[in-house]
Amino acid sequence: MSNDDQLKVRQTVSKKKSFKELTIVRDIIFWIDLVGEGQNENAIFARPFNEKEAFPQKLTSKKYNIKNNFHGYGGKSYKCINFKNNFYLIWIDQITKAVWFQIFKEESSIDRSQNKYLVSVQEPNQLSKSIDGNFDSSFVISEKNLLYGICEINNKDFLFSLNLKKTKQDIHRIKKFKNFAGELSSNISANLLSWIEWDSPYMPWEKNELFFAQIDQDGEIQKIKKFSNKLINSKKNVSFFQPYWISETYLVCSEDSSGWWNLLFLDVSEIDNIFIKKRVERNLFEYGAPQWVTGITFFSGNKKNLFCVAKKENSLIVEQYKDLEFVKEFSTPFTSISDFSVFRKKVLLKGYGSDFLGIVFEIDFAKKVLSNFSEQIFFDHIKYCSKPETFWFKGFEDKSTHCFLYRPLVENFRKPPLLVRAHSGPTSCFDGSYNSEVQYWTSKGFFVAEVNYGGSSGFGKAYRERLNYKWGIVDSYDCKALALELIKSNQVDSEKVVIFGNSAGGLTALNCLLYGSIFTAAICKYPVIDLKDMHYNTHRFEKDYLNSLVGNYAKNRDDYIYRSPINHINKIKKPILLFHGKKDTVISYKQTLKIQEILIQNNKYSEVIFFDNEGHGFKNIENKEVVMQKSQEFLKNALNI
Repeated sequence: MSNDDQLKVRQTVSKKKSFKELTIVRDIIFWIDLVGEGQNENAIFARPFNEKEAFPQKLTSKKYNIKNNFHGYGGKSYKCINFKNNFYLIWIDQITKAVWFQIFKEESSIDRSQNKYLVSVQEPNQLSKSIDGNFDSSFVISEKNLLYGICEINNKDFLFSLNLKKTKQDIHRIKKFKNFAGELSSNISANLLSWIEWDSPYMPWEKNELFFAQIDQDGEIQKIKKFSNKLINSKKNVSFFQPYWISETYLVCSEDSSGWWNLLFLDVSEIDNIFIKKRVERNLFEYGAPQWVTGITFFSGNKKNLFCVAKKENSLIVEQYKDLEFVKEFSTPFTSISDFSVFRKKVLLKGYGSDFLGIVFEIDFAKKVLSNFSEQIFFDHIKYCSKPETFWFKGFEDKSTHCFLYRPLVENFRKPPLLVRAHSGPTSCFDGSYNSEVQYWTSKGFFVAEVNYGGSSGFGKAYRERLNYKWGIVDSYDCKALALELIKSNQVDSEKVVIFGNSAGGLTALNCLLYGSIFTAAICKYPVIDLKDMHYNTHRFEKDYLNSLVGNYAKNRDDYIYRSPINHINKIKKPILLFHGKKDTVISYKQTLKIQEILIQNNKYSEVIFFDNEGHGFKNIENKEVVMQKSQEFLKNALNI
């Protein structure tokens, strides 16, 4: 590899401050970032809203590993609550396996030379004893100085409370849930709680239930009520998304009974008589996403000023509501939005685009100061990149299927080789956001296609359910159909077509090689190769996922065997490059180890590489460099280029 190639690889996996888990409370922005070289050394930072040049104040020390492992995939790892005119900062620490808590107040006269915006009112306290389990960060604080939360112990979820005046206390278990629970929230006075629950055989985006509870003066549950309405969830499977209180009695969420995650406003003045105050039904609008991690926000603010994020066809918008009435729609240049947070009329978000990385945007609607998207994006604009082109093609059963096409930036070949990417999940999606690996390949003259095969999110419930009972069939078919379409239109080299897939996308990729002759080779990271093993050994959150993707194991055992690449690996004579981390708790590297020898025997260009210090999803920069270097060497040999 040339020095120029090595530089490009290094740039592809470069490390920078990431502003993770952003949130705004009053005039202060909070976030998490690394404070050392290790992935486990992080801290919570703060700075004033709309003062990007302000030096960040570090609020927590290096002695914590602030991380959420709830349900295996985690999510937001801390919460800051505006309470009694102070900032109550609560976080989950993986070193002590406990909940920690500290109170801050705003510095009356900000001393810029000290870079101090918040002053500690109370030193950090370890609220809970260590638990053999996981906490979620959807914390709630009541007027009685009780902290409510949800935790996971011995494969069960519990609603619990802790006294903010005590330290290292046993968690007080208020309620044991039937199975899974999440998204705890409350009204302002915290005498009404809400949460969602789901149970076998469903994932939370397939079917869940919305619950409400009254809390008495002692912090105990007085009454629990499951929301049921004949217009929504009394006769069909419905997924509720992000129940969020906007006043003492009003709650907003989204639900997908219409086939799209649409807005729903509920009046909870009387817990025995919860009724729909307003319902917004719009086709091609999605106010939600699969709840793989906790703390995803599409709504923020209050009844007087509520802001919502929505996917509108192929674009992302921000909407403003006042007293439940629509006020205005703001178009955005974003392909993806995360860390959406609102305090009064101050809006904070992280925006991603096709030619820029995540940029923090701060918008003050009270001062009518709208962020100049173009100016901020131009500053971080990546000029030399291939822009995604939306392309629809006929996939499985001739259904219209979406993908993004990235044309090569240079003409290194008479016809460009085609790299087809299958996303993970499999209920994830490609959104067209800038991806350095994609751009690396287009800069080498490759044509790249990202396939949103049937089962992908963001295109409505029916599109998402195309994969039901057909995982390993619909996804692979759609990838092959796209490749064939591009070959027929004479845009790519028919003899140089490679499929990429990580995790669930690995199963898609390997099945593409098994059945059909379109693909020349495959590159996979931590692939699913054995559905039977996944059924028996995957972690708790995904234990029943295969019920909808393949079917009940007892009744459909043959399908599990037939669609598992591990059972047909002898048939694949084409070159395959596999990467797997030995710390992977989702898909054991031992499954990949089983096929290593066979793959290498079957094709001289096949290779299997293990990383001792990686889990499910690679974090180490040096390892990412190895992946890129090995992939380029592999393609040179496998495609004879």
